[in-house]
Amino acid sequence: MPKKTIAQIPVDGKRVLIRVDFNVPIEDGRISDDRRIREALPTLRSVITRGGSLVLMSHLGRPEGTGYEAEFSLKPVAARLSELLGTPVQFPSTDCTDASAQAAVRALTPGQVLLLENVRFAKGEKKGEATYAATLASYGDIYVNDAFGTAHREDGSMFAVPKAMTGKPRVAGLLLDKELRYLADTLRAPAKPFVVVLGGAKVSDKIGVIENLLPKADALIIGGAMAYTFLAALGRKVGTSRVEQDKLPEAKRLLDQAAKLKCELHLPVDHVCSTMFAERGGDIEVFADNIKDGFMGLDIGPKTQTNYMLVLRKAKTIVWNGPMGVFEWMPFKIGTKVVADAIVEATQKNGATSIVGGGDSAAAADAFGLADKFSHVSTGGGASLEMLSGKPFTTVALLDEA
Repeated sequence: MPKKTIAQIPVDGKRVLIRVDFNVPIEDGRISDDRRIREALPTLRSVITRGGSLVLMSHLGRPEGTGYEAEFSLKPVAARLSELLGTPVQFPSTDCTDASAQAAVRALTPGQVLLLENVRFAKGEKKGEATYAATLASYGDIYVNDAFGTAHREDGSMFAVPKAMTGKPRVAGLLLDKELRYLADTLRAPAKPFVVVLGGAKVSDKIGVIENLLPKADALIIGGAMAYTFLAALGRKVGTSRVEQDKLPEAKRLLDQAAKLKCELHLPVDHVCSTMFAERGGDIEVFADNIKDGFMGLDIGPKTQTNYMLVLRKAKTIVWNGPMGVFEWMPFKIGTKVVADAIVEATQKNGATSIVGGGDSAAAADAFGLADKFSHVSTGGGASLEMLSGKPFTTVALLDEA
């Protein structure tokens, strides 16, 4: 069922408690990629401009849950958010539930913004403890889930806190709403031809996605290291390429299933290979079909690039999750770039709806300067995988229906 959004709720004079996903990369105290912060801005501005105040919760990294750890502090995030919003962002304490944080929340006036310290510093976050959840729940008149990146996890701030706010509005933020519209609603009845592009390292990560989307897809394109498990299942020689031996029967089963469902399953027909898993230093060769002993596949070859490009150009709905090779390294980035360009062309010239899963696919889109040319780039790698696998999210289910 569609969920009510913050845009549909009066917020004037209300404290709005928002679970955001500000889990951004920080190096030497500086944020190297602020996309997740920027993606949250429409939700935050919707509240501020309508006279509400903001209490923001987020995690950062994987602290132990035993208290403050300087390397995982959200302080740099508060500073960057203040710059982006053009208004001060309060950052009251090193503990999201202590007396100082509680007092700062109570003192908020309309239009003010407060960011709590990393919720994962508290042991109650992972365990969803009742006292911890009740304290955070008391901070807001309205609860908003705008953290798609962690929507597949029943952490305290995602599940126990909204559960403790029964009787108060519990709604989706504008980013979460956008993610749900693309990753769930669009894929219920995708415009045809519907093409799914999967890459990355492991078949095991993508089995659920393949099984869920095969009945709907017209074509499934496979690249990355996971392709070599499928090729090995077909009896091809793959050299020293990465193969999940325990998934060979599963790969064969999925190949048979695709044939039964009349879904075209495309595998690489040539490969850019090296004798070393390194950007430089190994001998690099292109092999058609079988790979010579001592070589590993690190990108799809030129014939495969052309094949995949031709399929994608005709598509009307495209889901892309996972790179075609080690796109971070110059000799092995071409396959991923060709596929990304073909998806952009289908989007811009053919009117296709293109959905990019988070994680490495989003990183590749950013690296190639193409992120704003797709219909939607997800902010959650793990969450997008689970949603594409058809798994229900309890953190979303408890939100108010539209």
